[in-house]
Amino acid sequence: MRAVCQRVSEARVCVNGAITAEIGNGLVVLLGIARGDGAAEVERLAGKVARLRVFGDAQGRFDRSLLDVGGAALVVSQFTLIADTRKGNRPSFTDAAPPDEAEPLYERFCTALRGEGIPVDTGVFGAMMAVELVNDGPVTIVLD
Repeated sequence: MRAVCQRVSEARVCVNGAITAEIGNGLVVLLGIARGDGAAEVERLAGKVARLRVFGDAQGRFDRSLLDVGGAALVVSQFTLIADTRKGNRPSFTDAAPPDEAEPLYERFCTALRGEGIPVDTGVFGAMMAVELVNDGPVTIVLD
């Protein structure tokens, strides 16, 4: 399981031109689920995202989390994060979990993040989405 977390001042997801999800200050979490991932990975990663200290304190140091700043998460499923590019120029996605396995884990991740006290909005699983965001920093962290 891999999460790319981007600190944002605002973000939204559009499907077919319509806004389907939107947050203000917080994190966009692009979530890739690999074959073999399960509940343990979901719980660990959700806890890490909730407590990831990437927001500035009074001195500007990374010392505050989503929980500390009252931020939200916009979680977007992205199987391409599991791409294998070691051979050739075309990425292979054979290590990505198939949709019937990935979707329940995606939903569980969102539920776990909500359970941590984080307001969560979501993309549309499996849809072609336009993700619009305003990076704050920019700050981008990859969690495996």
